[in-house]
Amino acid sequence: MRSNESSEDYLETILILSKKLPVVRAVDIANEMGFRKSSVSIAMKNLREKNHITVMDAGYIYLTDSGKAIAETIYERHLFLSAWLKDLGVSENVATEDACRIEHVISAESFAALKKYLKDRGYEPSGE
Repeated sequence: MRSNESSEDYLETILILSKKLPVVRAVDIANEMGFRKSSVSIAMKNLREKNHITVMDAGYIYLTDSGKAIAETIYERHLFLSAWLKDLGVSENVATEDACRIEHVISAESFAALKKYLKDRGYEPSGE
């Protein structure tokens, strides 16, 4: 996994957890992603150095504006691509896995064009 892809996955996970939990902690991220807490701690340090997150003294993790923008972009791609693949008949597991890979490599221009192309033809993802 590329470093940028890994960072994006962490940011996306923080965003998703922040929608479900009152606060997000490293242990929550580790549990969600199936990683060791030590691995998550290293990743959080890197994200903090890039100013994508802030970590409070109590260990609560919050996305900064830049971190939230990245997370929302990746999450939008994930939702749209996985729903589209499922609607095409791809199994849920494969659609989710493929969307996770595609969401990191597709350019903003190509994603916007794909969404526009499909929506101009009346397509609305059923799972989005």
